[in-house]
Amino acid sequence: MKRTLVLVRHAEAASWAPSDVERELTPAGTEMAGVLGGWLRDQGVVPDTALVSGATRTRQTWAALAAAAGWQLAPTYDDGLYAAGPDTALDLIRFADPDAATLLVLGHNPTIHFLAQVLSDGTGDPTLTESLMIGFPPASVAVLEFDVEWARVTEGYGLLTAVRPGR
Repeated sequence: MKRTLVLVRHAEAASWAPSDVERELTPAGTEMAGVLGGWLRDQGVVPDTALVSGATRTRQTWAALAAAAGWQLAPTYDDGLYAAGPDTALDLIRFADPDAATLLVLGHNPTIHFLAQVLSDGTGDPTLTESLMIGFPPASVAVLEFDVEWARVTEGYGLLTAVRPGR
């Protein structure tokens, strides 16, 4: 079974809160998340499972994105994803439900951007790779396809099929 991994960076957040994990989306960030949800809907993306960082801004991004996309899926909130480095985030992907065809991971930079770069096998559309290399601002998404089960996902195995930079 082909697997689709959707890597999303949270939308624009306020620059200050009592703690970083409590930072909320700005009004523009909420709008950006909704636009991204509409784009994912238009691309036909429907996750079977979603792993979302427990930070306030990622929870709020999920709420706006899922509402705009029309998804009824209850995500798994994982506080470990908040401070996860690439290796930990990749382990979370590897432990995803083996029956899930599409997994959405919503987290933070630099981890999400780095994963999108290193998981790509480099054989896809060069304009997508170029777009990914330019940067991964808030509300960005990268979509990769794998011909292996989640437990075997590793660097250089994914075909980059879509990139939508945020603003």
